Amino acid sequence: MRCSFAAVSGFLALIGAVQAAPKAERLRLPIAYAQKLAAVQEATAPAAKAVVQDSVANASQIDPSYAPTVTAPKDNVFASLTNDEAAAVIKFCHEQDSLNLTAAENATAWDNQITVVDVLMPNKTDALAYLDGDGDKPKRYAVVTVSHGASEEPYIEFIGVGPLPVTAETSLVDLSWLSTKGQARVHKYNADEDAWGDWFAEIASDIQDITKDLINGTVTGSDDDDFDIWGVDPLWHRDGRVVQWVTFWAHVSEDTFGYDATTLLPQGLFFRADTTGREKANWAVTGWLYNDQFFASTKEFRAAWASGTLKKTEQTNSPLVASYEDAWYGTDRVGDAYPDDERLPPVEVAPDGQRFKVDEDRRYVEWMDFSFYFTFTRDTGLRLYDVTYGGKRILFELGLQEAVAHYAGNDPVQAGTSYLDTYYGFGPYAFQLVKGYDCPAYATYFNATFHAAEESKTHRDAICVFERDMGGPIQRHSSGSYISVTKDIALVLRTVSTVGNYDYTFSYTFHLDGTIETKVSASGYIQSAFYAGNEEYGYQIRKGLSGSMHDHVLTFKADMDIGGTKNSVAKHAVVPVEVDYPWNDGLKRNTMHLQRSYLDQETGFNWGGGTHSLLLIVNKDETDDFGQPIGYRIMPSIGNGHSLTIKDSPNLLNSAHFTQEHVYFTKQKDTEPRVANAMNSVDPAHPIVDFGKFLDGESLDQEDVVVWFNLGMLHVPDQTDLPNTVQTKAQASMLISPHNYLPSNPARRSRQMVRIDYGTEGKASKLHTFGKKVRPEGTIDAAAAYPNLWSYAGDEGVRKFPYDPDHPFNETDSIA
Repeated sequence: MRCSFAAVSGFLALIGAVQAAPKAERLRLPIAYAQKLAAVQEATAPAAKAVVQDSVANASQIDPSYAPTVTAPKDNVFASLTNDEAAAVIKFCHEQDSLNLTAAENATAWDNQITVVDVLMPNKTDALAYLDGDGDKPKRYAVVTVSHGASEEPYIEFIGVGPLPVTAETSLVDLSWLSTKGQARVHKYNADEDAWGDWFAEIASDIQDITKDLINGTVTGSDDDDFDIWGVDPLWHRDGRVVQWVTFWAHVSEDTFGYDATTLLPQGLFFRADTTGREKANWAVTGWLYNDQFFASTKEFRAAWASGTLKKTEQTNSPLVASYEDAWYGTDRVGDAYPDDERLPPVEVAPDGQRFKVDEDRRYVEWMDFSFYFTFTRDTGLRLYDVTYGGKRILFELGLQEAVAHYAGNDPVQAGTSYLDTYYGFGPYAFQLVKGYDCPAYATYFNATFHAAEESKTHRDAICVFERDMGGPIQRHSSGSYISVTKDIALVLRTVSTVGNYDYTFSYTFHLDGTIETKVSASGYIQSAFYAGNEEYGYQIRKGLSGSMHDHVLTFKADMDIGGTKNSVAKHAVVPVEVDYPWNDGLKRNTMHLQRSYLDQETGFNWGGGTHSLLLIVNKDETDDFGQPIGYRIMPSIGNGHSLTIKDSPNLLNSAHFTQEHVYFTKQKDTEPRVANAMNSVDPAHPIVDFGKFLDGESLDQEDVVVWFNLGMLHVPDQTDLPNTVQTKAQASMLISPHNYLPSNPARRSRQMVRIDYGTEGKASKLHTFGKKVRPEGTIDAAAAYPNLWSYAGDEGVRKFPYDPDHPFNETDSIA
């Protein structure tokens, strides 16, 4: 299982004194530079003031709280379930005798219980009929995940409930049509993982004399154990048996030390467990591994240790298991401070208030020529729908599908670990954002709610949207007589999910030229390995510690609609050629050509190789003035797309065929809404959704095309990944950008540009500011850029069935 971490620990009051001060005494940002510039212009170019005719008068006082609103043109049919809807669905399910449910609060591994309730997204065909015309609003349904534990053969099942709200017409709905294997259920091989944990402690307790000698600690099942014991994910299946390798990790008490750094403290001792079936009497330890020495039984292992023939590692009693006082794995500041670092750094402010419009209830945003709805789910977190540009839809859906972290190593735990993170969920771990750090303080924040274990839980301020200056121009040109520059102003929608040891930041950025960037950045603690024998699997990053190389592949869905739902996939390859030009005296010249072609049927594609290719989603029926199909280009921005290095993974089997190439193109089907199911990792050989079955050779010629693109990185950690990986090198992004879709660059419409004409005397002779405000007068309250971090509150949970008014709130959960 994935290890235990608290998602939110303490936080610092960096600016409490500023916030507590009277407003008149708060830090203010002078505009002395602008005032000085104006004075210089007046002194050196008296005529300039008269020719700034295209700017507007400065406001006497800017209201930074200005926040325009808008009413969405239609209801958000993709909206998350409300707390009341979730409660009604849970109540309805408990009234169905066929489900034989036990309240989650009282349920054991041997009961049937509801684990997740979420919205069932409407079919695209139904949604478009409503969004684009006079069609009825799609009926609303929930999808309920039920763990059937009251059986010797436990399983997980997905059941539809609707229509909503719950009435006499509401019923249970079969969702087998969402599965590539014809049934929306999967065998639950990990139903007894809590019992396994107790059993693992018994095994370790029986050899505590050995563990005390080899790794300087013990496990007895008590609260003060020195180690956690957990291992591979997903479980292995061999010859009808369920097998798992587990290992010892030094336990760090967050209450004592404040850091959840367990994944940095592996101990190099492993045992193999056969946990087939539900009866503890049938479980067995089938092997031990230590320092590349394998023993087929505990008896053999003990005999080798007792006789002295066991070869010990040089790391015995190493700092990995010794005192934690130095807290080398801590995330607090250490070392000599950078010069002048005590001074406040530059910050972003919104001097004229919010410049985008929001319908908060419908989760709808308008900015410049863009508009979109967004929603939030337990499995994948933030997703966007009905993204329009210039009033025309370019994307029906954009969002995360699955995130794979595939490890490799000399030991069986690293070699056997391939996380499919939607099993844990990105929604439950999208915690409250830290204002001024995760997002600018002036951003607009939204709560995020999910429904699990019959409880509705809300993370405050877990989603942010903000406009920002990207710190450079989106276009510019200078000549001998003028310079013209346009600011790159963009809108960003962002959330952060801490899934176990990794923190993933997801950003969707909208640019003035019509481009949308999807970006993911990773930080947090790496999952490391004991270094012995791992020389070929990573760098040594500390005494006894290997960086444990691994692949991250995060798969996104982009359901594109360019000029409608009938699109094609064009491949325009730039290739080297030799050409015999008639003007070159019969001599061939090396050059390059643009070769145009189409991908005729569903397929995958990798960037790179011997050709440089442009991949375009085009509409052959809609052309520009030159007869070329209008389209949008899909292209990597940071990184070059990513796929798993390991082919035919023995861990993932049939559960992640979407990780083999950089991008895939399929025909849209209502029965193929996602590349994976959150429970694929429970039985990877027989997953609920096998993406490989999506690729069945259907035509892509003027069909409704879906793009599935992979972002990620090959992570070979080095010493700079301690204690946390930096996002500088752990990031990737993809651009969706207009291609012959518009007659010219739409960024020219922005007022946020300037043209400066200058003469032969080296002085500015005219300024063109194009009707924008040049600067605010007076001062800007910069204290607003430094929020009160004492207001950070975590989350709240309201138990919905049964509801306990005496315990309405719950602390932030972590993966357990």
